[in-house]
Amino acid sequence: MSEGRFTAQQLCDYERDGFYILRSLFDCEEIDLLARSAKHDRELDRRSFQRDDGTGADIRLSLWNHPGEGIYGMFARCRRMVDSVEQLLCDEAYHYHSKMIMKDAKIGGAWAWHQDYGYWYENGVLYPDLVSVYIAVDPATKDNGCMKVLTGSHKLGRIDHLQSGQQAGADLDRVHEVEKRLPLAYCEMSPGDAMFFHANLLHASDRNNSENPRWGMICCYNAKHNDPYKEGQHPGYTPLTKVDDDAIKRVGITRFSDTDSNVAWLADRDDNTAAGIAKKQALKST
Repeated sequence: MSEGRFTAQQLCDYERDGFYILRSLFDCEEIDLLARSAKHDRELDRRSFQRDDGTGADIRLSLWNHPGEGIYGMFARCRRMVDSVEQLLCDEAYHYHSKMIMKDAKIGGAWAWHQDYGYWYENGVLYPDLVSVYIAVDPATKDNGCMKVLTGSHKLGRIDHLQSGQQAGADLDRVHEVEKRLPLAYCEMSPGDAMFFHANLLHASDRNNSENPRWGMICCYNAKHNDPYKEGQHPGYTPLTKVDDDAIKRVGITRFSDTDSNVAWLADRDDNTAAGIAKKQALKST
C-alpha cells in the first residue's frame, strides 16, 4: 500500500465518517497557480456547461477524463494526492475524471443531495471503491455554498437516485430519514485544503448568494480492481503516471491550451447520467 499523508487515526476517522479534510495539502503558491490558471483559461471556460439545479439557478462546470500534462494534471497526478487515495482504496488508483466546479458569486446554483456512486453505478462500476478529492481554490464557506455532508452516510450503501432538474439526486424520502439519524456537517475549507470522500457519502451544497465565488477542482479516482464491466462516459482502468510533488511549481501556469494533451473532455451532451436515471424512472412507472 502507498505511503500517503494519512495517519492511522485519520484513516479510522475516514472509515467512520466517510470523509476527511487534509488542511493545507497545497501551499499558497501552488493554489495561487491553480487559481490563476483556471480563472483565465479560455479553453476551460469554453468547455464548461451549465446544469439547472431545479431552483432556477445554474451550476457551471468543466469535466475531463484524463489528467494531461498541464497544471491540472500535476495536481491530479502528484504523489501526495495519489498515494493518499491509494491508502484509502488499498489498491492502485487510476484517474476516473476531474472537474472544475465554478460556483460564481450571487448566481452559483445548488447541488442536490447525492452519492457519486449513484451516478457511477450507471457506468458499469461494480463496487463503490472510488475516492473523490475536492481541492479548494477559493475559500469555501456556508455563505458561498460549501459542501455539506451527512456524516457516516457512506455506510448506508447505494441509494436510488432520481432526476431533479438536470441533476440526478438521491431519493429525498430516504434522505430526509437519514437526516434525522446522522449529523450534518458543513465542510468549510481554505484554499489549498483537500477533502477526500467516499463514493457513497451523501453530500450536497446550497446556492451561492454571497459576493464571493466558490471554485474548486475535484479529482476522482477508481481502484484498479474496480475496472468497469462496460464502456461508459468515464475511462476504464488506465495506468496513472505519478509525478513528484514539486511538479506543480515546475509546470506553473500551463493551461489546457498550452499543451497538446488529449484529456477527453466530457461535453454536456455526453453526460447522460441524469437522462439514464430518468429513463429508468419512466420504465418503473409504466
